[in-house]
Amino acid sequence: MQKCLISMTETIVILAGGISSRMKTSEDTELETEKVEQANKSSKSLITFGNNKPFIFYLLKNISLAGFKNVILLVSKDYDSFKNTIEKFNDEFDFNIQFAIQEIPNDRLKPLGTSDAVYQTMKQVPELKQSSFCVCNSDNLYSVNAFNLIRNNEYTNAFLAYDRDFLEFPKERVSSFSIVKMDLDNNLNLFIEKPTPEQVQDNLDSSNKIRVSMNIFKFSGEIFKFLENCPLNPIRKEKELPTAIMNMINESSSYMKGIAIAEHVPDLTSKSDIHTINKLFD
Repeated sequence: MQKCLISMTETIVILAGGISSRMKTSEDTELETEKVEQANKSSKSLITFGNNKPFIFYLLKNISLAGFKNVILLVSKDYDSFKNTIEKFNDEFDFNIQFAIQEIPNDRLKPLGTSDAVYQTMKQVPELKQSSFCVCNSDNLYSVNAFNLIRNNEYTNAFLAYDRDFLEFPKERVSSFSIVKMDLDNNLNLFIEKPTPEQVQDNLDSSNKIRVSMNIFKFSGEIFKFLENCPLNPIRKEKELPTAIMNMINESSSYMKGIAIAEHVPDLTSKSDIHTINKLFD
């Protein structure tokens, strides 16, 4: 099995180019007016918590504590809000930060998906094609431990394989999460979307755990050609990162190693999640 020569990865890409449609269209009558306005008008990772700091501040803080030296924030074309917000906290982070922009095709109203997001980032920051880098969502609050695990390992390509039992979401929400199928060496074989109970039981890992991906990855530059050639999902009409990953695994000698982790990942998808995040910073 091929492994990286360098165990520590210095760069992470944060995907923040989405239009937050589920956040904007969801309803919650118990939220204060200010939070509703933030949720409806801005990117969800700019909603403020605690001492009036945006969600992405806490994510960046954990990234900094894990030792990353370079952060690339993939945003939409109108990224002034991100830039102005993050400039206020630059002194609190020990890393360099730059922006990449996910352009939306003229015939679409929404971005083309997560595979396209990483592809556009690698086009705009071409050194990523020759290096190791991590990728995560902007609306998941991964822990310092999680960032350490994905940053400091010997694998060329990896993802964090979360124990589903530790995710503190409502049962119906967790049961809809895609699960991952891995071999006895924890190499990824398949992403299974919307699994049936039978599929779940048939795809327990070597520790009899149900494993899910929470979209935190480590890649080598080889992923680029598979992002570039990623087909549209026939149902969602987007280019999705799991598709590019599976094509890389199936069409080359590469692998994607699952790194086991057992902890919750606070998530900011809809207005109801704002209550949960508020409690973290009360």
